[in-house]
Amino acid sequence: MGSQETFRRLAASIETVMKGQAAAIRKLLAAFASGGHVLLEDYPGTGKTTLAKVLARSVGVRFTRIQFTPDLLPSDILGVSVYDQRDQVFRFHEGAVFTNILLADEINRASPRTQSALLEAMAEGQVSVEGRSYPLEELFFVIATQNPVEFRGTYPLPEAQMDRFALQFALGYVAPEEEVAIVSAQEQRHPIEAVQAVVVLEDVLELRRRVREVRVSDELKRYAVDIVRQTRAAPSVQLGASPRASLALIKAAQALALLDGGDFLLPEHVQELAVPVIAHRLVVDSQARFSGVTAQGLVEEIVKKVPVPA
Repeated sequence: MGSQETFRRLAASIETVMKGQAAAIRKLLAAFASGGHVLLEDYPGTGKTTLAKVLARSVGVRFTRIQFTPDLLPSDILGVSVYDQRDQVFRFHEGAVFTNILLADEINRASPRTQSALLEAMAEGQVSVEGRSYPLEELFFVIATQNPVEFRGTYPLPEAQMDRFALQFALGYVAPEEEVAIVSAQEQRHPIEAVQAVVVLEDVLELRRRVREVRVSDELKRYAVDIVRQTRAAPSVQLGASPRASLALIKAAQALALLDGGDFLLPEHVQELAVPVIAHRLVVDSQARFSGVTAQGLVEEIVKKVPVPA
């Protein structure tokens, strides 16, 4: 199956459930195809969990959901060694992270210790337990959801954790007519129950290989790096974006170019993804925040100022 057909099938399948969310689906597929992970932050009831579940149902691979709670332990995620009395040896029992698509639901309701259990898995595709390393699946994709940090019972994700997510974005509320369509679609049963796998593992791996083949000129590499570097010099920013942001921006933009049917990167693809790739990695000075400065607004201003390659 060609990359365009893979994208088309996935988008069409997700759109049968997620009405009015074309922009969010586009970002989700850009991350999925580029090998990055996604953090969805929005108010309860906007469809964050549903978006993750419908992607998983559309792809014929293993899917695991973890409901993050304050009493969740790192071993619940990574796994634990259990002593086998018969053979008198310790045997490792894999945790929920040994899957293809992992939904970390309400990730900021767990303690920082438990949140950090995902750091190595997301960055290196492996987990280390009791001195041994265990590789994860070749296709390993994390979709984490969280409520806004000012909600009760939440623990803000640390900067190192935020930096592991390639993209963060919100779904927001849909238009009235689309909300009516959502209500009508669920009169008898939830439409997600009818979703079937439209692609298989080999299709996704081939898609990721094709993304890496999308051509990126030296000028566009410098353009993306210049946008990221400007965040480190912004007076309102305590912590700017790391080189990991530059890598994520290029990779996700390559996927977007392929999604649009191109085989080379355009400045428009970098511009479209700059905010969802960079903004969540910034720490804005507290005084600036009180003055109304936001990370999203800062990135938007930087994109406007950085010269676009000819």
